[in-house]
Amino acid sequence: MSSSKNQQTNSIPEAPDDSAKVKKPEFHPYHHPAAGWGAAKSVGRVLLEQGQLVDGSRAIFRMNHENKGFDCPGCAWPDDTKGLRLDICENGIKHVTWEMTRKRVGAEFFAEHSVAELSQWTEHELENQGRLTEPMLYDEASDHYVPISWAEAFEVIGRNLRELENPDQAAFYTSGRLGNEATFLYQLLARELGTNNLPDCSNMCHEASGRALQAALGTGKGTVDLEDWEVTDALFVIGVNAASNAPRMLTSLSEAYRRGAQIVHINPLVEAAATRTIVPHEMLDMATFRSTKTSTLNFQPRIGGDMALVRGMAKAIFEMALSDEKALDREFIERHTTGFEDYRKLCESTDWAELEHQSGLSRADILAAAQVYRDADRSIISWCLGVTQHEHGVDTVREITNLLLMRGNLGREGAGPSPIRGHSNVQGNRTCGINHRPREDFLDRLDEVCGIKAPRHHGLDTVQCIEAMRRGEVKVFVGMGGNFALAAPDTEYTFEALRNCELTVHVSTKLNRSHLVHGRTALILPCLGRTEKDQQAEGLQSTSVEDSMSMVHLSVGMKQPASEHLLSEPAIIAGIAQHALPQSETPWQWYVDDYDRIRDTMSRALVGFEDFNRRVRLPLGFRIKQPARELVFHTPSGKAEFSASPLPDVVPASGTLALGTMRSHDQWNTTIYSDNDRYRGVKNLRTLIFMNAEDMAERGIDKLQSVDIESTARDGSTRSLEGYLAVPYDIPRGCAAGYMPEMNALCAIGDYSTQSDQPIMKHLKVRVTPARH
Repeated sequence: MSSSKNQQTNSIPEAPDDSAKVKKPEFHPYHHPAAGWGAAKSVGRVLLEQGQLVDGSRAIFRMNHENKGFDCPGCAWPDDTKGLRLDICENGIKHVTWEMTRKRVGAEFFAEHSVAELSQWTEHELENQGRLTEPMLYDEASDHYVPISWAEAFEVIGRNLRELENPDQAAFYTSGRLGNEATFLYQLLARELGTNNLPDCSNMCHEASGRALQAALGTGKGTVDLEDWEVTDALFVIGVNAASNAPRMLTSLSEAYRRGAQIVHINPLVEAAATRTIVPHEMLDMATFRSTKTSTLNFQPRIGGDMALVRGMAKAIFEMALSDEKALDREFIERHTTGFEDYRKLCESTDWAELEHQSGLSRADILAAAQVYRDADRSIISWCLGVTQHEHGVDTVREITNLLLMRGNLGREGAGPSPIRGHSNVQGNRTCGINHRPREDFLDRLDEVCGIKAPRHHGLDTVQCIEAMRRGEVKVFVGMGGNFALAAPDTEYTFEALRNCELTVHVSTKLNRSHLVHGRTALILPCLGRTEKDQQAEGLQSTSVEDSMSMVHLSVGMKQPASEHLLSEPAIIAGIAQHALPQSETPWQWYVDDYDRIRDTMSRALVGFEDFNRRVRLPLGFRIKQPARELVFHTPSGKAEFSASPLPDVVPASGTLALGTMRSHDQWNTTIYSDNDRYRGVKNLRTLIFMNAEDMAERGIDKLQSVDIESTARDGSTRSLEGYLAVPYDIPRGCAAGYMPEMNALCAIGDYSTQSDQPIMKHLKVRVTPARH
């Protein structure tokens, strides 16, 4: 592959109305607590910008005071089990307000702006135009999107799908925003058509967690719930930036600190959430600016060094066990696990010098972390993408599981693995069938209940789908939500792949980059948001979602739809199915008329969803049973399985840095609310790279100096970004960080984990030099 280059500048382009002024980038180290009044001010600005000061405030009240009926489409942190009022967060309010905006994008907007013109706008400018209001078809002759009726749009999709030589020439992507009912219909459509090409955002985020936990425990999910967080003695939070990715976790962290639990944050960057917070519902603290700590210890391993740290903790526990018979839970190990002796020998044979070298931490630091773990009767280990988006992501999650098994931290209150998985409903998507590698027993039940014959061969994941589109093997791409063009790795390569399709279809609420990087035929289909009322033939409908701890509950919209032309996601899926599968015996429209009918079918097709319609209407919904929580392990051995993986070499070569991509705070996935990152002290700037000050000095780079960044892929090809600004930051030497989606351009399509097939977004090999221009 040839070298690719992406040039970006640091000035903010003029807004479409020419009203914006170029703002000077700023960096001032931020030392204020997470949440608190900074969050309140930021929320207020978004409410005003979107014209939702009144309705947005009402939505906040309904989301939290009534504590029923509506699920925030932001993060998937569980709802408080005790009826907590004002259990809200900054990003959740922004996410809801962004969807509820009064701004609209319809036929007149597209008549005024060509795709070529819109392609020059920033991500913020595109989404900030407002809600999409009617289906649109790309017109190549004019380079504009033009209106199309729903019936005509469905026929375009149906015809393209019917004319494929084989069903595997189509791919059906979801970003995780779909409710469970729409998810079930979506995977049913794909499988009745004859393909398992169901790539999803999990392929880029927590695929490693699912595969590791499945192999070790026989379940692809964490085993703990929110009540476990409330009683545990020690929390280990690895590779998580709670303030931005799961802000309501701040409440759990602050409460844990107050009751004396140990809280150990492990992250190359000490984020604001790992220091202290003022949570919004604590009115006295808000009024007096009184913060609560959210950690007792912070460790900063090098990027990718988490596995070495965890193994070092395990090695220390083995050493303690020589004189402390309670350091290991030998009864648990003998009764419920296999592979323990091989793991013990591996840990004992691993040198402390190598553990220090690979983790970037001292032996004393590792021993301190191990002592916290030994002293705790019950421990939870929580992690996010800082752990998974590496070549060795599966091995690291297996290593975390090993550590938990050593002390019997499974199957009892206050203990276990707790991946911070999923925005919106990504975990529910996987539960309800979005999986390119479906299990045989799942397909057998689906066939029996739905009367279809689902294909048994594996489908394509996200990376494989992009490669197949570029080769011309996938001709139709359907995206349900999200912004695939920017969320995926190797931006230029992904753009070429999408443009090589015969048809691209995006079901969306707002304009984004994926609508401008399209196939030869392209459709934008606008759908209802979760905040909006979904009226169907049998009345107002609800949709269910699953949070990151396996609780399933209902959500009902509260606002009138942004346009009379919007359809719900189940209705759009059914419309596509009826035209793509004209001989189908599936009662698509009957399902759409009343979502209870979908849930009745799901209750028979999905293990754990029995009696779905009744249980989901309980006050807090219901929790999908986790067999491993009951010490029932669906593994080949019937026990929890220790792993014995080699320690990876994660130390960057001389002259190179290990770079990890991440979100800014004023961002949710690829949605950019502003060019500020309050918790990291950044203002008016996204095209930046955070670096260790000594690494900057070694390269002759000053604060906010313009630099060029070049990544080198496994195959030797290079990709570059020019004109970024270097920001000195508290990050280990040899490490750097920057924002996605901009830095996704540096991740080669072939640089994915051989363990999980995830793009290695957190461990790019880069060289940083003063800018040449």
